[in-house]
Amino acid sequence: MFESQAIDDHVQAIKGALTPILPRKFGVLSKIVGLTYEATGITAPVGSVCSLINDFEECVKAEVVGFDSNKLYLMPLSKSSGLRAGAKVYVSEERDSAVVSSALLGRVVNAHGDPIDGKEMRGIGQKRSLVSNPINPMERMPINEVLDVGIKSINALFTIGCGQRIGLIAGSGVGKSVLLGMLTKFTSADVVVIGLIGERGREVKEFIDSTLGEEGRKKAIVVAAPADESPLLRIRATHLAHLYAEYYRESGKKVLLLMDSLSRVAHAQREIGLAIGEPPTAKGYPPSVFSLLPKLIERTGTGLSEEGSITAIYTLLAEGDDLNDPVVDMARASLDGQIVLSRALADAAHYPAIDLMGSISRLMPTIGNPEEIDEANRFRRLWTLFQQNEDLINVGAYEKGSNPDLDMAISLRPHMEAFLRQGMNDRVDKESAIEQMKVCMASESNE
Repeated sequence: MFESQAIDDHVQAIKGALTPILPRKFGVLSKIVGLTYEATGITAPVGSVCSLINDFEECVKAEVVGFDSNKLYLMPLSKSSGLRAGAKVYVSEERDSAVVSSALLGRVVNAHGDPIDGKEMRGIGQKRSLVSNPINPMERMPINEVLDVGIKSINALFTIGCGQRIGLIAGSGVGKSVLLGMLTKFTSADVVVIGLIGERGREVKEFIDSTLGEEGRKKAIVVAAPADESPLLRIRATHLAHLYAEYYRESGKKVLLLMDSLSRVAHAQREIGLAIGEPPTAKGYPPSVFSLLPKLIERTGTGLSEEGSITAIYTLLAEGDDLNDPVVDMARASLDGQIVLSRALADAAHYPAIDLMGSISRLMPTIGNPEEIDEANRFRRLWTLFQQNEDLINVGAYEKGSNPDLDMAISLRPHMEAFLRQGMNDRVDKESAIEQMKVCMASESNE
């Protein structure tokens, strides 16, 4: 009797072990419209991954993006040739996941987490859900440590804290990529995670080889999803970059996350939303765009006690230099400050082309030294005063002595411009930046 019971228990154990790999219930592909697939006869939660069997007995991966009654809406994660009506569909993963590992440092991966730099991936990783649970805001550690980014204008005038979220707002061709490369090479962060989302394929290689360089790659992980990838893969690459940053934050590291660009992420989500029938709102963006972006931003920041932090810099493409673009405007409300790049400064070969009038760090008053903050505010005040009266000065309509502050701004202008310029290979730490700013502001009294 006991022997028979033992045999039954053993059989049940074998069945239990086999259950995850046994074929699940199949549905069928009923319709393909553009990038959207419709499947019937099967149910699955949004975000799960399904496998479709094509005519060549190959597996095509697709993600569930919505449903309507007994229909599932899917979008492909890989090439989808060979599919026809009636193709079998089954759920392969209830939740999309990815492998994280310390062996990722120095590597370039695609949206699936597979290496694309020609080298083998070594080391053992752990599988984790692509979208993590949000942190209780009452359990987050406060931001009280300054992050040295190696760029003197930012270190001195827009001090950034470890765990702060900043928007880098720029039009096309004003030096955004070069500035990101400088941040990667010069920062004091332990790990840099770079998400290149929706960029041209040529620019991805150019950024890694030329702008980032060998030195910058040593402590960086690059997740690339070029513009020719499907919108779903661009969104997946975005989540993957955040997942890598969270993994290192949990290890106690100071992480710098550079996401280029948040606007391309919004464009990808717009494609998905419109494809499954969401109503368009401002500039054609569906409501899901304005739901996704704050969730991404809130994944960064400080962690729990004993954890590290994720300082995030999201680039925002101001189309036509329009700073009132819906995505730019929404992101500014969710972030802890912004750095605006000016086309006028870039056209004058002033790099980095940071516009002091539109830039701000909302945490600088909290983490900065009061004396340094006063000096930075004085610098910005005089720079802005000159900008506001530049036309009068250039045509000779301003009479010296009419405004003592403007007289000082005119006198200091060459020194201020020299301070704000910085070579792409020249690192300036925070202490040196503060000292140079003080010397600059004292130049007027020495003339």
